[in-house]
Amino acid sequence: MTVHGEREIVPSVEKAEAAKALADFTAGYTEAYRRLDPALVDRVETGALAEIGRADVTAQRAVMPKGNPRYPALELRDARFTVPKSAGWPKFFLADTLSNRDANRWLVVFTRGGAKEPWKAAYLTLHAPGTVPAFRTDGDGLAEAVPVAAGKPSGLVLEPAAVSGAYTDYLRTGKGDVFAPGGATTQLRADRARLARTPTFWTDWIDTPEKAPGFPPLALRTEDGGALVFSAAHHREKRTMAKGVRPAVTEQRTKALLSGRLTTAITLTRVSESAARVPGRATGGRVVFLNRIESLVAAKGE
Repeated sequence: MTVHGEREIVPSVEKAEAAKALADFTAGYTEAYRRLDPALVDRVETGALAEIGRADVTAQRAVMPKGNPRYPALELRDARFTVPKSAGWPKFFLADTLSNRDANRWLVVFTRGGAKEPWKAAYLTLHAPGTVPAFRTDGDGLAEAVPVAAGKPSGLVLEPAAVSGAYTDYLRTGKGDVFAPGGATTQLRADRARLARTPTFWTDWIDTPEKAPGFPPLALRTEDGGALVFSAAHHREKRTMAKGVRPAVTEQRTKALLSGRLTTAITLTRVSESAARVPGRATGGRVVFLNRIESLVAAKGE
């Protein structure tokens, strides 16, 4: 019997294939950081994670043009795979792992857009032990992928496809009560307020939501009826100098990613990837960011 993955509701991946995808990712990640070649990042990563990775190796290559052969190999062990069942593409699965870098659980979300495409890591978020939510599974141990397409209600207080846009709107206005207070919300806005006007420069921000196909939101139903939603956004920070002040860059990563001429202003572009817990409508509550990673990916002088 032939099973058509584009129509039938099937597991997104077999466990053996998931384990291989994880192994391919760690090997590819290590090779990219040893050779410091941005093209190698794209072999095993996509979306926000790939954008961060390309900027990482580009910045390091400016210091080590011959590569970094002594870069310690990334190891991800104790893998717990959460595999949803779904129809159509893209498909995804989650690897909940321990690394040889720290004591956190590393959640790596893999996705692919078709049967002939390789699995690539789209999101990587870090969680303290005991903070990863429990996912709803059926009798076969398969998880539930929450719908993200328009016209398919999820039963959540915020649709997965709307998380990035709602978040960037919040950063811009501070209005609404969708998001819980925390480092990614109220604290971030407070930090920005302190930089809005200083004696030497003023700052403007432009926050841009991201979505499919390049940055697809992905969501897994949790046992409590809510969901863990992975999403991405871009954040541009323009610092314009006061009269008589010339912008200067001292941080090595920024120097390596800088284009243009520094005369009166500098624009810093960052990408963020987040894992947020979104409650179900039946229980209500606010969206809580469990982890958010933001990284500089470009700088432009004016």
